[in-house]
Amino acid sequence: MSVHVASLKNLEEGTGLRVDVGEHRVALFRVADQVYAIGDRCSHAEASLAEGEIFGYDVECPWHGSEFDVRTGTPASLPAIRSVPIYDVEIVDGEVYLEIGGVL
Repeated sequence: MSVHVASLKNLEEGTGLRVDVGEHRVALFRVADQVYAIGDRCSHAEASLAEGEIFGYDVECPWHGSEFDVRTGTPASLPAIRSVPIYDVEIVDGEVYLEIGGVL
């Protein structure tokens, strides 16, 4: 199921945007003209990853500093050891859609 979640013009490079789609809390990031979507809750302490700083393709959890690759959801540093979900993103005419049935 594809769901409209944002306009590309509202996604600034290097900052996160939290969107809620049903029970899914998702953090969107625009990096190098691509949009990535990962689960918004840090797997260590459930902080909002959309509020974290982004360095290259890694977003840093604002609470304890764990970093997650926005392309894979894989933690790159402790204290987090579990990945966060990633979502398929499609951009159509400047609008961002998530494939919610396509949670990876």
